[in-house]
Amino acid sequence: MDLMTILLLIIILFPMLNYWIFNEAGVEGYKALIPFYNYYVWLKVIEKPWWWLLLMLVPFINMFMIMLMLVKTAVSYGKYKLGDQALSVLFPLVYIPYLGISDKEHYIKPENRVIHKKSQIREWTDAIIFAVVAASIIRIFMVEAYTIPTSSMEKSLLVGDFLFVSKMSYGPKLPNTPLAFPFVHHTMPLSQYTKSYVEWIKWPFYRFPGLTTIKHGDVVVFNYPDGDTVALKQQNQSYYGLVRQLGRERVWNDKFNFGDIVARPVDKRENYIKRCIGLPGDTLQIIDEVVQINGKPLDFPELSQFIYQVKTDGNPINRRILGKLDVTEEVQMTESGDQVLTLTQESVASLKKMPNVLSVDKIIQPKGFWQPYIFPFDSAYAWNVDNFGPLYIPKAGATVKLTLANLPLYSRIINAYELNSLAVENGKIFINGKEATSYTFKLDYYWMMGDNRHNSADSRFWGFVPVDHIVGKAVFVWLSLDNNKSLLSGKIRWNKLFRSVQ
Repeated sequence: MDLMTILLLIIILFPMLNYWIFNEAGVEGYKALIPFYNYYVWLKVIEKPWWWLLLMLVPFINMFMIMLMLVKTAVSYGKYKLGDQALSVLFPLVYIPYLGISDKEHYIKPENRVIHKKSQIREWTDAIIFAVVAASIIRIFMVEAYTIPTSSMEKSLLVGDFLFVSKMSYGPKLPNTPLAFPFVHHTMPLSQYTKSYVEWIKWPFYRFPGLTTIKHGDVVVFNYPDGDTVALKQQNQSYYGLVRQLGRERVWNDKFNFGDIVARPVDKRENYIKRCIGLPGDTLQIIDEVVQINGKPLDFPELSQFIYQVKTDGNPINRRILGKLDVTEEVQMTESGDQVLTLTQESVASLKKMPNVLSVDKIIQPKGFWQPYIFPFDSAYAWNVDNFGPLYIPKAGATVKLTLANLPLYSRIINAYELNSLAVENGKIFINGKEATSYTFKLDYYWMMGDNRHNSADSRFWGFVPVDHIVGKAVFVWLSLDNNKSLLSGKIRWNKLFRSVQ
């Protein structure tokens, strides 16, 4: 049975636990067995307004409302201590029937209840718990705030942008590690390496129904696929890239430079934000920086950036002009004195009009030039950031013929993402101990790229993004701060506030 169906049944049937409590409260117990109506009766028993039922219709908020109703039910039995109320929320299947059945516990009618005055400490404790639970439900299942830390999406999204990410858009994920310190990701506050979660309980991947599906061009937040293993002192670099470059023995044994090597569950991997370029079932190819999907060129994002070589008459573009053109990436110089700039199309057009500029040319890595740090890290695939593919993006249920030649493309999917054992012996491929000449994918996969195409660690560098790594859709920027400026010199980018993400 689908998890969503199970949860709906639990919510519908949950008030049946109140059968004995209804009887004690002077209400016919059978009313607890009538779906939907039992919630209305339950609210009358705990003396709460009928309009709470409206909040019960809001997905995930209804979870919070049920918690409140359980606490109020405990209060109806004179349970004012925090521990008793916690029992009603944590163990309702046992505690609520116990209150109704036990000879030691009795329902107290409203007119007979003693007014319980809470201490100031208890008031604050209740308020904090209320806020933490409510905010956690919103953060996990509905909307979460993020900050842009790098320039991979410039100029579409800027370093220092604060944005909201909708988890309802594609459907929120069930957290893999539900036991975690609230409001932090993978590391405890004021700590450099201490984990903020425990893995005593590990839930499998499940995504609730969403409002829409991922489309070409969506700006998506996802868990970094290469982040399943991390060198704690080099968390800003791919562990696998370090191993390819320096060797596994060096990375594992050099604790001074790399620290401990740790594994992270999917939901505790770093959050990345990129634009979705390829969908499950697409065939992707990059030809001279132009992305083609299923043989058709994809339009560049409006504010995408590339690197250009700018030749002048001997008078280079000065800092004042670069500032007006909003050039924020590092300026480099060639041996011949030309400037290498990261520019948008609008900036390119402005530069070409300047009298001291002789030419503005894109810098493109030629086809056939192999960059070994580009996926799939195999010389048989002589690909680079500007000329890449063709590559099929796997779709759940699709089957590919598996050979030693294309195994580098899909080996990580088979082994790391879909959790099969994979081995090659005597020129033959074995999956879960059996010889395999084909493979059927279990999950959907996506291809993500940054708008700042020459300064973005994206799918070109680590491959596919599995559907279970998708977090949500970036929808709205509410604040934008320039980290290089003070508050009085323009730190707040007023013209970048309150804008939708395009």
